[in-house]
Amino acid sequence: MPVQLNHTIVHATDQERSARFLTELLGLPEPVRFGPFLVVEAANGVSLDYVTSPAPITVQHYAFLVTEEEFDQIFDRICERGLDYWADPFRSQHKQINRNDGGRGVYWDDPDGHRLEIITRPYGSGA
Repeated sequence: MPVQLNHTIVHATDQERSARFLTELLGLPEPVRFGPFLVVEAANGVSLDYVTSPAPITVQHYAFLVTEEEFDQIFDRICERGLDYWADPFRSQHKQINRNDGGRGVYWDDPDGHRLEIITRPYGSGA
């Protein structure tokens, strides 16, 4: 079997709040409890396993490849919630989306400051 990413642990100040924030915005199934984790599963079988952490949260970046239709739906939910968003990870293009590689992409933050991203084309895939 070739190497595949199976899961990653996402540290949060409130795992319930953060896991639900992600599932609601991305339109994913409800998180499932597994031991101390709340597991959010993506369509490709990779999961984000949320855990409540008493330590300070180190901000991470999580990017999701979505269809054009999913992008529209997710972006609508971002706007409906009045969330800030950017076209770039450095937050220099506020309230904009990018059009890299002929697709669309946008970044926003979760409740703990993790940088979330949706893209419709993998970066480097060309236009």
